[in-house]
Amino acid sequence: MATNNFDEIINRSLELRKKYHKLETQYHGSEWTVEEDALAYLTDAGLVGRNIMSQQNRWSKTNSESELEHKIGENIWWLIVLAERSNIDIKNAVENFLTKTEKLIGFY
Repeated sequence: MATNNFDEIINRSLELRKKYHKLETQYHGSEWTVEEDALAYLTDAGLVGRNIMSQQNRWSKTNSESELEHKIGENIWWLIVLAERSNIDIKNAVENFLTKTEKLIGFY
């Protein structure tokens, strides 16, 4: 994949979520709520943990390397979606977190 800027990643993420909303409506009659999105994110976050454990030979599982990469990407996607659905600017949230934490630990 070519180097992307964060704006492009955000736009692609939100467009992909719109397509999933259409599938949800088609197959279930309604879009997932933000709570359902959050639960899906938490499930995928747990799978990142399991795949990390497998990568570190602490959990027996096949295909953990490729699944770990996929799930890390999916978790970032979910965070972008959840921020947007919660009316939070993800770029500002990350910038504010980094700035606050860098100051807290004496980075500056």
